[in-house]
Amino acid sequence: MPPASRETTIVFAAKPPLHMTPFGLVVIPFAVVSVATAAFVLVISSLDRIAIVAPGALAIAAILLYVAVLFVLGRSGVKSVRALEARGVTDSLTSLPNRHALHADIEFHAESDSEVALAIIDLDSFKQVNDHYGHAVGDQLIEVCAQMIGDTCGAEARCYRLGGDEFAAVMTGKIAGTILEGMCRSLLERMAAPVSIGPNLVAVGASIGLSRSTANARVPSSEMLRRADVAMSMSKRGGKMRCTWFNETFDRRRERVRAIEDEIRTGIVAGEFAVAYQPLVDAETSRIVAVEALLRWNRGDRTALGPNIFIPVAEDSGLINPLGLWVLRRAVADALRWGDIALSVNISAAQLRNPEFPIKLGEVLEETGFPPHRLELEVTETCLVLDPVVAERALDVIRSFGVRIALDDFGTGYASIGFLRRFRFEKLKLDRSLIELAGVDDASRAMMLSSIALARALNMEVAAEGVETAEQAELARLAGCDQIQGWLYYHAMPAHDIDRLLADQTSQEAHANKGEQAA
Repeated sequence: MPPASRETTIVFAAKPPLHMTPFGLVVIPFAVVSVATAAFVLVISSLDRIAIVAPGALAIAAILLYVAVLFVLGRSGVKSVRALEARGVTDSLTSLPNRHALHADIEFHAESDSEVALAIIDLDSFKQVNDHYGHAVGDQLIEVCAQMIGDTCGAEARCYRLGGDEFAAVMTGKIAGTILEGMCRSLLERMAAPVSIGPNLVAVGASIGLSRSTANARVPSSEMLRRADVAMSMSKRGGKMRCTWFNETFDRRRERVRAIEDEIRTGIVAGEFAVAYQPLVDAETSRIVAVEALLRWNRGDRTALGPNIFIPVAEDSGLINPLGLWVLRRAVADALRWGDIALSVNISAAQLRNPEFPIKLGEVLEETGFPPHRLELEVTETCLVLDPVVAERALDVIRSFGVRIALDDFGTGYASIGFLRRFRFEKLKLDRSLIELAGVDDASRAMMLSSIALARALNMEVAAEGVETAEQAELARLAGCDQIQGWLYYHAMPAHDIDRLLADQTSQEAHANKGEQAA
């Protein structure tokens, strides 16, 4: 057999691109022309076959040609330099000044005694626009928003595009901050209405952060930008479509959040997290029919932190993905020994947006052999509204496994009938605030009854959560709730306590059945 041929791969090192300064762009062409002219004259002078009749005229002609060429190259070089300089400080899509221009302008205005105010304007839900309509529509939306921001600011403030869906505005003057804030609020009012992009009506809002630099407390441009960005993040966290001024407490909060994030990482490795279970009972018989898995953090001697504090930190940092998957595995492993009891597990918006989550869920079900019909994933309205297209796609995959979906905390958000029909939930969990108010307020009672009637019309089960009194339990039962959850019946407890409760329940039911048979 012939020897196997060997393939030789030759790798050529990529040459770095040639970068020229504006000075080089002007001087180098001059130098090239000068050298070429000198070489030409030298060659002509050295040739014996050419007799120079009028050397003076030739010299003058050469000089004139040289000057003409230099003039043309000079004008072209200067135009090129100016074009490159303009391109370096201008956004190509909107023709607005860019981030480099922003820093230069802030530093320039800082040399005066005037107040310098900066607003960072970040579009809300822009990623969803790109995902739903495509990037071409997204680019058109950026241009429309740039025009809208420019029209709002007028000649009093200068506008910039920093990149992506982020814009900025800078204003100087004695009361620049007050005026700029007013402009930003006017902009939010304009953005409250959908924007027409071709045949589409696109809804887009904005979250705005503001910072200032005064003569008595000058702040570098990079720090001003950071502060405005932090304030903008607080606007988003506070509900979006609002303006927020930077406050020193924001930095302290960020430091605390960062510390909690680090502790969560350490806690996951150290095994500090645990799962507790709160039973749900049948509204008619008070029999335990389901349990909800709740995450708890055993912090030892450190200050206790509830899920309402550390879970949002985990969501923002992305740690909710490994943490949530651990909860799912732990809960499924525990619930395997609980017979026909259903298991509810909460999932966050971050998990639902993660394309890997349905895959991991399928792997857990396959590895453990847990019956999918016994698993119920609870999502909130906010979780779905943030990215409805992605959420609907993920829920369709999850349902294909046979897993049920429940809408948690119903009554605290903005779910409509169309919203409920679109996502086709198997269960509706009424928020505790609705249950509490229904006992003392006629309007809340009517809202609770209409919610239950709506769920029945859409073939959904209904559970009332946060029930703490016998009166609330009776009201929920009479209103038509299928299940009740709350401290009136059981607190959240470890898995071994659920083992005991279910064993007692089974024993009591067996005893009751014997009694009936004997009778």
